[in-house]
Amino acid sequence: MNGDTRYLVTVQYENQAHKKHFVYFCFMGSFRQILYHVVISTYRHEPRLVLDHPQDLYAYIGGILREKGCHLHAINGMKDHVHLVFSLHPAIALSGLIKDIKLASSKWMKHKEMAPLFRNWSSGYGAFTCSIMDLERLIHYVRNQEVHHQKESFIEEYKRLLIEHQIPFEEQYLMD
Repeated sequence: MNGDTRYLVTVQYENQAHKKHFVYFCFMGSFRQILYHVVISTYRHEPRLVLDHPQDLYAYIGGILREKGCHLHAINGMKDHVHLVFSLHPAIALSGLIKDIKLASSKWMKHKEMAPLFRNWSSGYGAFTCSIMDLERLIHYVRNQEVHHQKESFIEEYKRLLIEHQIPFEEQYLMD
């Protein structure tokens, strides 16, 4: 074995019509759980996501995530921002994924003329790594955006998230 760690793995697959039996060697596995809570906002946080059917936008963004091998757990938003909770595929760079989501969704919304007031997404975003133990709480939080924003503005929420996750920021850069 020359110092490498190998395991003999036998997998038996049974189907109604036939049986298959595989024997193969595999090396130590890679295991990961990369859970993100991401917030993207409209340019200068202007309330320009006025949508008759926001679920269409959310489904479109969900499709982008699926194409990249990511799993969307929750998505929801307000007129000036969108929250996403998803598991990131390990081969995907977060910054590139967010760029792809913003570019594709901007183009799609403009093409569909579904948000006539929408101009652009802001250049930045908030990305917060989360424990899988917090997943249900995060899903509930994202689904209940309307309730949260009766008590807290987007900027207040964004600052709170940055502080909770101990991410240093300068207020002048929150409004791009």
